Order: sequence, then structure tokens, then C-alpha cells
Amino acid sequence: MVVSSLQLSSYVAFAIFVVVLVARAKKLSSMPIHLRWELYPVPHEPKDEHPSGGSYYEELNYWQRTRRKDHLNELKELLLEMLFIKRVFEYKRPLWLTTYPFHAGIYLILAWFAILFVGGLTEAYANIPVPSEHPWAMLIYYLTLITGSLGIILGTLGCIGTLLYRLSDEELRKYSAGIEYFNLVFILVVYLLGAIAWLTLDRNFSIAQAYMTSLVSFSQNQLVEGSITGNYALVSHFILLELLFVYIPFTKLTHFIGKYFTYHKVLWDDEPNIRGNEVEKKVREVLSYSVSWNGPHFTPGRTWAEEALKPAKLDTLKRWEP
Repeated sequence: MVVSSLQLSSYVAFAIFVVVLVARAKKLSSMPIHLRWELYPVPHEPKDEHPSGGSYYEELNYWQRTRRKDHLNELKELLLEMLFIKRVFEYKRPLWLTTYPFHAGIYLILAWFAILFVGGLTEAYANIPVPSEHPWAMLIYYLTLITGSLGIILGTLGCIGTLLYRLSDEELRKYSAGIEYFNLVFILVVYLLGAIAWLTLDRNFSIAQAYMTSLVSFSQNQLVEGSITGNYALVSHFILLELLFVYIPFTKLTHFIGKYFTYHKVLWDDEPNIRGNEVEKKVREVLSYSVSWNGPHFTPGRTWAEEALKPAKLDTLKRWEP
């Protein structure tokens, strides 16, 4: 097994990306129970039981009844938000016109990576060249062309549009930190270098496919080595793309992980707190936490349970008086 320094850096970058993402997801999943919103309707409530969008809490002796959940509708709502950014479309349509192409471009590029990976396995271990007359190879080839081309075009235009919108919209500019502009510029540079390499050197993504094949087979490829030599745009694109993979897990660009927990553990989590169940155990754990901050209504050093049962400060009605 002989790999180049560029291949080695690709392995390291991808490993960091996966490990840190998994660690962040694990950390979020193990955090204490959130203060749930319990706003209705929620998508897992069966519409035949609550056509007006109510809650099963409205039912008489709800804790004694077998609860039904519409998991299909919940999945549908989640996919609409993740794939089409539904709430931005509903409440901030001008922003959606720029941010959706940006996100759609990212989704297509991720799909492109996945298809290249499948193509690499096909070439390396099934000995089927991509492209070739084999139906499977042709499918991979054309899917690569479609997802790669559209991903670069939509991602580049969407990134430029989102950046310009953040700069021009006074309301959005007020709460846009410098790091958010940096993130967009970083991604835009990667897109632009990729577009240059695509239009000038690799219009059918044969070099990209050859490089992926070399990665999954742990071997060097003459086409890749020859193309990289002296091509500063392609080399810069490779290096910056790897740096982007390393950078993303440590930033708010991983909000796609947090979005899952925000919806399932805050917005839509309405499991009842019944004696002896898992929710009660989590609530008891949170009530045992000590509070370090002080205020007109709270004494530091006590637990949430102690303060709730027997407030140590002023009477409740007088707490907020100046």
C-alpha cells in the first residue's frame, strides 16, 4: 500500500470530520432534559384524533390510555425542514431565495461525494471502469455529472447570494457576527476553485473519480498525479476542501446536528412525566442540580428542588418589587 501525502491528508481530514461530529452528537444526546416548549400542534399527533391541532393531554385520563403517534408525518415534517428549509420559506422568503440554493448545493455535493465513493468501490473491487458500457457504470457516471455540476453551480450562486443578502439586509446584519461572513467566504473560495478545476480541467469529473478510487483502494493513480502537477487551482482546491472538512465540526456549521435535537427534544417532545418513567428520572436529576448564580428570587448554593419547595428569599408576591 503506497499513498501520497495528499491522500494521507484526505484520510486524516475525513477522520477528524467524522470523529468530532459523532462526539458532538453524543454530547447533545447525553445533555440534561430541556425545558420543553409543549407548543401544539406537533406533527406526531394523529390528525384523526386531534384535527384542530390539539394535544393528547386534553383527553380524559390520558395517562391511562394507549398513546398513538404518527411517526410518518413527523418524518415528513423533519425532511421538509432539513431538505427544503420550510420555516425560512414561510417566514423569510427573500432569505430563502438565496439560502436554499446554497444548502441545495451542499446536499448535491454530499450526494456527489457518495456517488464517487460508490464509483470508487466499483472500479477498485468490482473491476468495472467508470464510465464504461456496463449499465451500473453508466448510471454512476451520469449521476456524478448531474450532482456534481448542479452542486457546484447552485452552491456557488447560493453562497454569493447569501453573503450579499447578509451584507445588504439591515435587520440580518445586526446579528451577523464576523465569523459568519468568514464561513461564507471560506466556503465560497472552495466552490470557486472547484468550479475553475471543473471548467478548465475535469468537466466529466474523471479526475475526481480517479482520486476517489485511489482513496478507497489505498493506491496512487497516475491520472491524478499527472493532473495535480503544476495545477495550482486544483491543488489549492484539494487542500482548502480538506481544511474545510476539519474546520466544519468545530463551528456552528454543524447546526444540522443540533436541529434534530431541537425538534425532537424541545419542540416536539411531549412525553408525559409519569411516576417511575424515564422522564421522571431525568426531571429528578435536574432538580438535584445546585445553582451558582444569585438573584432577587433565588439563593445560590441550593438545589432547584429546595428552592421550588421552600423559597429562602422574599415572599413570591414581593420578589419583583424594586
